[in-house]
Amino acid sequence: MTDRTDGASTLQPDLPAGEFMGHPKALWQLFNIEMWERFAFYGMRAVLAVYVATTFFGHLGAGANAEASLVYGGYTALVYATGIAGGYVADHILGYQRSILLGAIIMASGLFVLLIEDLNWFLVGLALIVAGNGLFKPNISTMVGKLYSAGDIRRDSGFTIFYMGINLGAMIAPLITASWIGATWGMKWGFFAAGIGMILSTFFLELAKKSLGQVGAPEEGKDGWGRFFAVGAGALVLAGLVFFLLSESTILGYLLVTIMLALVLYFVMAGIRSKNKVQLHRYIAMLILFLANACFWALFEQAGSSMNFFAREFVTPMVGSMETWQAGGFGIFQSLNPLYILLFAPVFAILWPKLDKKGINPSIPRKFALGLIQVALGFLVLVFAIGNMQNAAGLVPWIFLALCYLLHTTGELCLSPIGLSMVTKLADEKEVGLAMGGWFLSIAMAQYVAGLIAAIASGGGSEHGAPVAATINQYSDVYMQLFWIGLVFGIAYLVLAPAINKLMHGVK
Repeated sequence: MTDRTDGASTLQPDLPAGEFMGHPKALWQLFNIEMWERFAFYGMRAVLAVYVATTFFGHLGAGANAEASLVYGGYTALVYATGIAGGYVADHILGYQRSILLGAIIMASGLFVLLIEDLNWFLVGLALIVAGNGLFKPNISTMVGKLYSAGDIRRDSGFTIFYMGINLGAMIAPLITASWIGATWGMKWGFFAAGIGMILSTFFLELAKKSLGQVGAPEEGKDGWGRFFAVGAGALVLAGLVFFLLSESTILGYLLVTIMLALVLYFVMAGIRSKNKVQLHRYIAMLILFLANACFWALFEQAGSSMNFFAREFVTPMVGSMETWQAGGFGIFQSLNPLYILLFAPVFAILWPKLDKKGINPSIPRKFALGLIQVALGFLVLVFAIGNMQNAAGLVPWIFLALCYLLHTTGELCLSPIGLSMVTKLADEKEVGLAMGGWFLSIAMAQYVAGLIAAIASGGGSEHGAPVAATINQYSDVYMQLFWIGLVFGIAYLVLAPAINKLMHGVK
């Protein structure tokens, strides 16, 4: 293997030749595939919690938001938790390209099942999306890392460009599925549009095979279709388990903790078995950063649940009437985060290499700390607005929620694309798929916790045994607590950064 650190085009033999705008051509193919998959994911996410609350739990009155938040948290947790199985399948059974293809087909099927207005069938649709996403999401991110030689300084910028593809799809999706289709014809038809996006992702994946070459292709002897259909059958069995867990939130919580502990033990033992002290230390550093990642996303992922309910109930409409706003117009806020990323990701992609040349590029742990502090400050903005800026109707000006999303986005750009790149650097080459699954498992833990937090913030309390609607002050109290949690964790990682850097043994 020949390491290149100067951005030159001489690559190791198994990487595709050719560049476009200073990066491998295949990066732009993966950009397109991921863009449409994220259109599907964020298109349905924009209306998911509110649709579940109004369609399936409306009879619960004020308790509808809480029940919907738990379903949403369970679904998003399982979406990321299954990444660990998908990483293993790609590493050892199917290869990355065919794992992604199978995942795309299963996800598209699930999105169309969501059109059935029955709670059990709706959960079946969510279960299929979860099973398919486990095969798709971690593996396409891993393939981006495989486009670059080890030590290539373009890798962080490449992941940031890839992150722009994610967010281009995520920005367009809510405008179409929620603000237009949902508000005009009903939120369930937003799921139909998301399904079309997933079909497009599958189509572009087939077109990209020539450009990708051997990157992500199955190993010799593992390219038979028997393996493909066997994994497909296994994914359907997994979907059955997911259906059960979506109905049993407490069991899901225990399961996620158990899997995470098992994963921690696996990587520690893998480091010990390697008899390589450096690799052991790097795995320990990776696990410490997984904790920071989980904390960040538990706060950040209020966006699709409690902040969506908050936008619908307590924020002045950005566009249109209040009736249109509550029918789906509120989904426009789900486009702000990806819009900000598209605006600022190029700035960050240029910034990190420039700071590196000057010797002042923040280390990975410090970037994680900056992300945590910024997501905390976003909640402080909302607390200030609730306490000082309500109008006569008790509504907060939309600009403050937009500012909160901006701070959350700049925090995300300090942590998420850097974290994806970090995993591919710290993990052993043979275990990078599993490590990427572990990264998404830490997000799964965060999603589960985020659902519990959202249920408290948006679900209301109880009065004499009967549920009462969440007040704007209840949101304020919860968001203030989230501010302190993010701030404390951010400061802690700033302090611990030198020790974590030592464990990383030169990985930057």
